[in-house]
Amino acid sequence: MTDEAPSFLDRQRAARPWLDHLVRAGGRYQQQKGDYYAAGITYFTILAIVPILMVAFAVAGFVLAGNPDWITDIQDQVSKNMPGGLGDTVNSLIDSAISARTGVGVLGLLGAAYAGLGWMANLRDALTAMWETTHESGNFIVTKLKDLAALLGLGLTMLVSFGLSALSNGPLSGKVVEWLGAENITGVGVAVRIVSLVIGLLATWAVLTWVIARLPREPVTLRSAARAAFAAAIVFEIFRQVGALYLAAVSQGPAGIAFGPILGLLVFSNLTARLILFATAWAATARENLENAFVPPPDSAVIRPRVQLRAGPTVKEALAFTGAGALAAIGLAGLWKRRGD
Repeated sequence: MTDEAPSFLDRQRAARPWLDHLVRAGGRYQQQKGDYYAAGITYFTILAIVPILMVAFAVAGFVLAGNPDWITDIQDQVSKNMPGGLGDTVNSLIDSAISARTGVGVLGLLGAAYAGLGWMANLRDALTAMWETTHESGNFIVTKLKDLAALLGLGLTMLVSFGLSALSNGPLSGKVVEWLGAENITGVGVAVRIVSLVIGLLATWAVLTWVIARLPREPVTLRSAARAAFAAAIVFEIFRQVGALYLAAVSQGPAGIAFGPILGLLVFSNLTARLILFATAWAATARENLENAFVPPPDSAVIRPRVQLRAGPTVKEALAFTGAGALAAIGLAGLWKRRGD
């Protein structure tokens, strides 16, 4: 009997290692419920927006409270650019935000802490699941403190990385060009744009490498995480450029202004979460990681001897024994009669 021939996909996977790796990563992502975890990450991302805005309004309130001239200028601009009573409503909201800046700030910080810890816990659990590492639940308070430390570390990493990216795309790049006296050189604008794009790509790569390699609850290899993060950084930059085009397109009408940004943020957050988890699954299914993966031991075998006790023969066995005895008696009687003759 001959073995079944390999399918077309199996032949392609054998001929192309990158395709085999892609299929393994997709299988790991689906097996470990990547979409489910991405939905949880998206939920806490959107949930954290409100308290973050509250903190931003509180900070703005403290700044404006110390600069009354700014308040007057802002309210004048609002009254000129917003028709009817809408300007008065916005100005009253500004006054309320300034007067309630302390309470709004405290509530915002508490809400941001809750949403941030939930976001970080979900993200770390999702990354750990993609690596299929074993992790035992520890003390609740210790776990939350570790999540808080990871959240602060991620925030610092993002602040440094994206701060450098923003500076390279902002006025600082123009000042550097002027300082070098190269503003009149042909093509300097294109060169600055390329350098800014490369710096932004490297910043995203650094953040994603840190996320994939250091946020799982169990240690993982940095080399595989860096390779997967680089590919994810390229895709993320494409997402970001497409997102900018999307916001520019949907912001043309009133409906787009009202719902376009929040829908864009929702889609962008979900796609980013899926991208990070798939990149983690890609790193986890690399050959070197599969060779060192944890394989759970098989369940212990239990040997139970089976002993059956029977009180007596069944009805069929009794009838069989009776028939056999009758045949034996007939045979003995015939034998005895022959001897008598």
